[in-house]
Amino acid sequence: MTDAPEPADQPEPAPMAEADAAPAVPAAEKDKVDWLGELRGLTWMLLAVLAFHSFIAKPFYIPSISMMPNLLVGDRLVVSKFPFGWNWASASFHVLPRGRWRVLEGTPRRGDIVIVVPKNRTDDLIKRVIAVPGDRIMLVNGQIILNGQPVPQLAEPSVQLDADPKLMCSETGAPRWCYQEFNIGTQRLPSGRLVLELPTYREVLPGGATYLIIKDQPDDEFNNMAEVIVPPGHVFLMGDNRDHSADSRVPTWREGLGGPVPLSDVGGRAEFVTFSLDGSQGWNPLTWWPALRSGRAWTSLRAVHLTKEQ
Repeated sequence: MTDAPEPADQPEPAPMAEADAAPAVPAAEKDKVDWLGELRGLTWMLLAVLAFHSFIAKPFYIPSISMMPNLLVGDRLVVSKFPFGWNWASASFHVLPRGRWRVLEGTPRRGDIVIVVPKNRTDDLIKRVIAVPGDRIMLVNGQIILNGQPVPQLAEPSVQLDADPKLMCSETGAPRWCYQEFNIGTQRLPSGRLVLELPTYREVLPGGATYLIIKDQPDDEFNNMAEVIVPPGHVFLMGDNRDHSADSRVPTWREGLGGPVPLSDVGGRAEFVTFSLDGSQGWNPLTWWPALRSGRAWTSLRAVHLTKEQ
């Protein structure tokens, strides 16, 4: 029996050619940021936010007392942009030139709360729709006469609002306590709560829209107004804090709206309060929670509509 020949030694694999090896990436290239791509992404994100604020809804802040007791200074709320169509006032930051054009136009109902850009200013105001196109409106001793009929003003228990001693307003110049304009002092309840007690009435518009108003100055100069006919495409706006509101009763040179407002200057409808701060907060986020007003979040701002039975 002959021995089988021993297998020949297998040749060792040839080393990988340097050309076939994965090229080494310098550390500087690995860490390089695509700044152009980052900027492009940020731009698209900002455009999406602006589009949402212009076409769907935007946040709004209440800086004045003109809509008390239904809106308080420090309220943050949501304003929808589509209920009455779109116009130049719909765009965020009012980047479009003022004009009378409207797209998919609609008309607010009496009692709606809307934001409006006054004809001589660029900032937004917030007021309530009292009269719509074709209505005849006048005021006699603070009472609205609409289409020849007095609008009921029913006395209600005086509203008690927290005095909020750190709540500051600066619309008319240097910051000052927001409630300084009232000719009524604060009082402390047995519970220790410091409040303002303000004369309150319930107004009921034709169609049933009802809401609370404050009237604390019976001799206010704008409690009387000659009859005005609201033109087509306009609305007559007033604040709920009747004696402290620069609205359609007040001329533009007194920072008012100067009569009925074109619907092309109405930028949206107020929907609900998201949260509210009482003015005691600072820059430190830890101060925001104690400054939150209880019971304000998710408060609807749509007017209640009474039925004929009510």
